[in-house]
Amino acid sequence: MIVLKNVSKDYGTGEAVVHALRNVDLEIKSGKMTAILGKSGSGKSTLMNMIGALDKPTEGEVFLDGVNITKLNERELAEYRNKRTGFIFQTFYLEPTFSVLENVCMPLTIAGVNRKIREEKALELLTLFGIPEKKKKLAGELSGGEKQRVAIARALINDPDIILADEPTGNLDSENGEAVMQILRSIASSEKTVILVTHNREDAKRYADTIVELKDGKVDRVLENMEGGKNENPR
Repeated sequence: MIVLKNVSKDYGTGEAVVHALRNVDLEIKSGKMTAILGKSGSGKSTLMNMIGALDKPTEGEVFLDGVNITKLNERELAEYRNKRTGFIFQTFYLEPTFSVLENVCMPLTIAGVNRKIREEKALELLTLFGIPEKKKKLAGELSGGEKQRVAIARALINDPDIILADEPTGNLDSENGEAVMQILRSIASSEKTVILVTHNREDAKRYADTIVELKDGKVDRVLENMEGGKNENPR
């Protein structure tokens, strides 16, 4: 379980200070899909950054399975990000001059895993997502939907506990967006914790088990979603 206790995040100082998060108390269940919903500027991405240890709160603490990640040193934080979390972003963040296979392998390459092993795992994921024939293509040559599938495969290759998806369908058409949401739903159904940051209320209602609504950096309400996951189409 992920637990945030009295988490605040400020950017800037004095009259220019921006209160991105304000005294957030929140529990996120393991093995479920949670949607963080809100308008631009509500604090969604900042909250994701706290959970993913990409940033530290100004005040408060973040716990994963009882471990206070806000107290970890830089080496421990790097290990946490590499082994416990997988990130999926709206803009993909693929290296365009690397092949698809090289992009998917990147977390294992950084971790020093044997080339044969990492390429076998990468190809398994590309096959799972229906694009094994793209393995030698440069990432810059792919369509938007293909790029996001590659990004999801990269996020999964370390078998992380938590998948953090920040507006993953924001740059996709409706058909590819639907396919990506179904993939994320199937990941959650395999007992991974999926945290979806979105402004798309329809996606949240159709796919998430829990919906957390943010407003002005605060948790406005938390809804248990009885309809979440009924649109799942495992791949």
